[in-house]
Amino acid sequence: MQNKEELKKQVLDAFHFRHATKQFDPDKKITDEDFRFIMETGRLSPSSFGFEPWRFLVIQDPALREKIKNASWGAYTKLPEASHFVIILARTKEDTKYDSDYLKDQLKNVSKIPEEFLEKFLGRIEEFQKEDFNLLEGDRPLYDWASKQTYIALANMMTAAAQIGIDSCPIEGFNIEKMNNLLQEEGLLEEGHFSISVMAAFGYRTEEPRPKTRRPFDDIVKWV
Repeated sequence: MQNKEELKKQVLDAFHFRHATKQFDPDKKITDEDFRFIMETGRLSPSSFGFEPWRFLVIQDPALREKIKNASWGAYTKLPEASHFVIILARTKEDTKYDSDYLKDQLKNVSKIPEEFLEKFLGRIEEFQKEDFNLLEGDRPLYDWASKQTYIALANMMTAAAQIGIDSCPIEGFNIEKMNNLLQEEGLLEEGHFSISVMAAFGYRTEEPRPKTRRPFDDIVKWV
């Protein structure tokens, strides 16, 4: 069994290995087993109140990849070379508002909140959304709240990929309205229950990146 120091080194090595890969080797493909592992780390990621306000679309169809490539300047150089391409959707107000059918089903049937506590818990979520985070003024705040949580899953997937030697690149280079229209035409947004949050390409690098640069530890971390 590995000791703690060995495990810490492996994790930090993965963070140094990971970089926003701009060019992928089109001849190297991630195995189904390895990519399922990466997606499982996204599925198991934490979310506020256990909402799981996301869906992961693994885009492997060449025709749809071409449409996305032409609609997203950030994806243009990643497709079709990337082995796997993921669009992460965030649930909209239809599903994330405290009284939504999705949320009630999630808490009752997935999180297994006992019936006698369900109404009280929903009341706490209502208070959180109305008062603590002020999320109910318009449609955008609840979407932004859900979208922020998708980045937790994104980070976990990229880290897990790096730990097994797989490269990735997060992508925000797209027009939200344009991409949502494309995905809606493809029948992937369930009539407004989802909106695009972020995308990511996975595969294998064609060249080594320059050394990682970051601000000094003591500039970022403050002990108070």
